[in-house]
Amino acid sequence: MSELNDYGSQYFEKMLNIIDVGVHLIDKKGITIFYNDKMAETDGFHREQVVGKNFFDLFPSLTHETSTFMKVLQTGKEIREKIQTYVNVEGKRITTINSTYPLLENDEIIGALEVAKDITSIVHLHDQILDLRHQIYESPKKDKKNAGSASYHFGDLIGESEPFLHTVSMAKKASRTSSPVLICGPTGTGKELFAQSIHNAGARRSRPFIAQNCAAVPNELMEGIMFGTARGAFTGAIDRAGLFEQANGGTLFLDELNSLDFMLQAKLLRVLQDGMVRRIGGTYEQQVDVRIITAMNIDPKEALEKGFLRHDLFFRLNVVNLHLPPLQQRKEDIPLLTHHFIEKFNAMFGMKITSIAPSAMDRLVEYHWPGNIRELSHAIESTYNMMELECETLEEHHLPAYVIENTMKGAPPQLSGPRVDGTVNISVVGLTDKVKQMEVDTITSALQTHQYNITLTAQALGIKRQALQYKLNRYGIAKKP
Repeated sequence: MSELNDYGSQYFEKMLNIIDVGVHLIDKKGITIFYNDKMAETDGFHREQVVGKNFFDLFPSLTHETSTFMKVLQTGKEIREKIQTYVNVEGKRITTINSTYPLLENDEIIGALEVAKDITSIVHLHDQILDLRHQIYESPKKDKKNAGSASYHFGDLIGESEPFLHTVSMAKKASRTSSPVLICGPTGTGKELFAQSIHNAGARRSRPFIAQNCAAVPNELMEGIMFGTARGAFTGAIDRAGLFEQANGGTLFLDELNSLDFMLQAKLLRVLQDGMVRRIGGTYEQQVDVRIITAMNIDPKEALEKGFLRHDLFFRLNVVNLHLPPLQQRKEDIPLLTHHFIEKFNAMFGMKITSIAPSAMDRLVEYHWPGNIRELSHAIESTYNMMELECETLEEHHLPAYVIENTMKGAPPQLSGPRVDGTVNISVVGLTDKVKQMEVDTITSALQTHQYNITLTAQALGIKRQALQYKLNRYGIAKKP
């Protein structure tokens, strides 16, 4: 039995040295009992340098007040996911997320166990981002025209489908006020583009537009990013403005709000209610004037039911609600978006694609686009990598394989040769074909009325020139008499 216990102990120790988190065990006097390889790598020690040594002799930068180990030994209460910053033996500043637990025997504290995840590299990257933002925030705004950082306007939003135009109309109305806006829609539908457009169309257009994805930052760091920090709030903390201060007078856009920690949601609600913000470790509050635009990639009802979002915060933010439809529900916009991306990637790749084959466009229209507009953009970019530099037409075989393989199997309507009036005969099999025939007749009549002037015909039909060109090619309608 003793041999089995020895084997189990060795196996357990081996396992603790394999895992990617640091494990440190001390007794009640602060003497290290166990110290795994990952913790040694983080601290810059060798294990034999630590085991049997006093904790404070090894980490002089820590004190009884800043050490989670000491707090647990003194109180007997566990501390979960606490950020701790210290200087290791190599002089490197380390930031970890620690969970520390008391070890008890007969209700007496005999030691403490700490599990630490090294997030130094993550903190470093976010510090760089925050410092850049802070420099922008502190710099004198001599040119008010360049003060805002939102580059998109309503004129940049592409689409003519009814659901899309309805959302644009609501967004334009919302831009006249400073009320909170909640934008909902699947990933890739352009939620930030709408947020920037609302900002640029409103009275705050010359003021800052600050965007933050709540899912891109660990919850432990988000509080400091959102509300700012005061010098001395924790080891290594400096005076730094948070998102609200940086966006003061302008707009703060919080994407993927449903990823925000519940505690931070409560603090966010308080700022929205009284307009006062206090930095972490700060001793005073300051007034901020910020318009809040938030976004989620899931339905608000689902977010509330699953406990991702506080009800009181939702009611506060949902003053204006915009729903961005997925691309699958606005198929008629795909040709417009495709031509837009062709122009974009022509400039990027130094190519001159002037048209897209009807069969290729059919594939794009038929595909279901789970990644929405962002996926369409990536698909068009992919085709440029498949084409020769001298190509001028985007063909079906240039498209990504997954688009071709996953398009619907239904055959396109059978078109016969052109009639005398320039239209084509379409065999009417059902309601869809009847609608197409009506569209062909309407376009043909408009062309004749405007002497086959494409621009005037498109204006008369209330569609963009690119959309008309696509329909002419799709239906085989003659562009000249």
